[in-house]
Amino acid sequence: MATHYIPKNLKGETRILRIFSTHSLITTAIGIAIGGITYFICRTVGIRIVGLIVLVLCALIGFAVGTIKIPRISGLKFTKNIEGDSIDEIIIRYAKFKTNRKIYSYTKEEE
Repeated sequence: MATHYIPKNLKGETRILRIFSTHSLITTAIGIAIGGITYFICRTVGIRIVGLIVLVLCALIGFAVGTIKIPRISGLKFTKNIEGDSIDEIIIRYAKFKTNRKIYSYTKEEE
């Protein structure tokens, strides 16, 4: 009998603490840093509970940005082009597009 190599998807094996991949851990840390700044400001003003709520919301948004992938929705045309991409990849592509400032136009040349 011959042996065959079966490729294995290792994407889910780089998990930290079962729910965090390295990518989602980084985006969650960025969210915690942003929420930590607002928590510090709210704590100095005296509204510690509001600052804590903002901190948790920023951490959850950071986790969602690093983890959630865009599904294909048949009713929306633009999801055809971005299906399967995570939200942070879409944000980075949009920022690069906005900073490029070049306008590309396609003209079909007739022969």
